[in-house]
Amino acid sequence: MSLHISAKPGEIADFVLMPGDPLRAEWIANTYLEEVTCYNKVRGMLGFTGKFRGKKVSVQGSGMGIPSALIYYTELIREYGVKTIIRVGTAGALQGHLKLRDLVMALSASTTSGINRESFPYGDYAPTADFSLLRRAMGQAKALDMEFEAGNILSADVFYPSSGDVYTPWKEHGVLCVEMETAALYTVAARYGVRALSLLTISDSLVRGEHSSAADRERSFEDMATLALHCR
Repeated sequence: MSLHISAKPGEIADFVLMPGDPLRAEWIANTYLEEVTCYNKVRGMLGFTGKFRGKKVSVQGSGMGIPSALIYYTELIREYGVKTIIRVGTAGALQGHLKLRDLVMALSASTTSGINRESFPYGDYAPTADFSLLRRAMGQAKALDMEFEAGNILSADVFYPSSGDVYTPWKEHGVLCVEMETAALYTVAARYGVRALSLLTISDSLVRGEHSSAADRERSFEDMATLALHCR
């Protein structure tokens, strides 16, 4: 048992899918897994373990933003021995060719957060995906006939920026989309030597002004969840 997760030893798989929304975690567990048990309800941040094609898998909500997510990433790795984490999240498109429900694999994560400045006071650390896990996801996407984009994404600290053009430099440098957790995941995974990948579904377009409904955000991103589970 850790400070924020009430699971007992052995109740969490070494392979964990992590949406931000705990209700999406519940939906993934109930939709795709067999023999599901709920191991965590602390602070409403639901966590579940079950089996996918006979293999043990856990799904854990992380909350919104780097500070919340970093707590759960760290405790899962340090206290429960998790070896692989795949973020299954939503993102806002920064490029005009990306449409709602498009799938993005984050090769790397730029960020507006200052989480790495304490460890790297004289430079900028570049958080990246685990290559072996990324390669597996690409292979599985091809096998499942799923189209995807892969590239640099932005992990932002602020959901409602004060300026409408704050994303312009990121767009001009080819950053695909913006979300709020991946840079922390890739950083902590590198620190502890575990595998991490962020799979994102475009839920909004900051170029087209399009938005998904709350129900879609919770339940309608089947390709992302299916692909993540096939990376087991």
